[in-house]
Amino acid sequence: MLWRGGAPAEWVDAVAVEEPLELRLHTPDGPLPLGVLMRTPGHDRELLLGWLVAEALLPEDFALHPDAENRNVWHLHTPDFARLAAGARLAVSSSACGVCGSGSVERLMTRASPPVWAGGPLDVAWLSGLPEALAAAQPGFAATGGLHGAALFTPDGARLAAFEDVGRHNAVDKLVGWAQDRRRLPLSNAVLVVSSRAGFEIVQKAVTAGVAVVVTVGAATSLAVDTAAAFGVTLCGFARGDRLTMYAGAHRFTAVVQASPPPDN
Repeated sequence: MLWRGGAPAEWVDAVAVEEPLELRLHTPDGPLPLGVLMRTPGHDRELLLGWLVAEALLPEDFALHPDAENRNVWHLHTPDFARLAAGARLAVSSSACGVCGSGSVERLMTRASPPVWAGGPLDVAWLSGLPEALAAAQPGFAATGGLHGAALFTPDGARLAAFEDVGRHNAVDKLVGWAQDRRRLPLSNAVLVVSSRAGFEIVQKAVTAGVAVVVTVGAATSLAVDTAAAFGVTLCGFARGDRLTMYAGAHRFTAVVQASPPPDN
């Protein structure tokens, strides 16, 4: 039912799909739920690989495959099951915000290094136009208005990949998983663009994937800015039209206007 102009009308609307995805870790004692992610079905392998990378749980030797009967269940087999079992999730990760394994900048520093940028100086006009290029790769959002998008772009403007999901962090995980599956990590020559605000979990996932430049449509949170500054990540928000807010990493730009000094008293 649609209300317009104070009157009801019959209306068939497309809505974004959200379902749980369970990852089961197989151990000698039987399967163990490693995590449950609320996500939009599709590209589940990429999502799980990206999530494992972000959580520092991805083993070197493993087999990952879907359940034969339930599309919302995947199975992980690895000789490294003991380490992963110690990091098993006890709660559901919602699509609203990623439940990150590192709850602070200090904890993230114990398992991640500052990403390296290999793309040369950055141009403000180019970066501010990337969200529009991302929007062109978001058919799900165009149909429902309920999906976030994330994409990777090369310094010459080529789009490497783009994914959508009800969770912005899930969309980023799908990108990272895509790169991991193709042995393209770290992503030192790619810009991450996300159709949302920049929270801590977005910057954390960028750091663990080796992404040094992050652009978002919305604002950044204080912890996201602190994390970007600590790891040397160039973090930009409010990217639209000719507008761009640089929160951290301005040294990578071709030109940075210095703030005028306060007048002498």
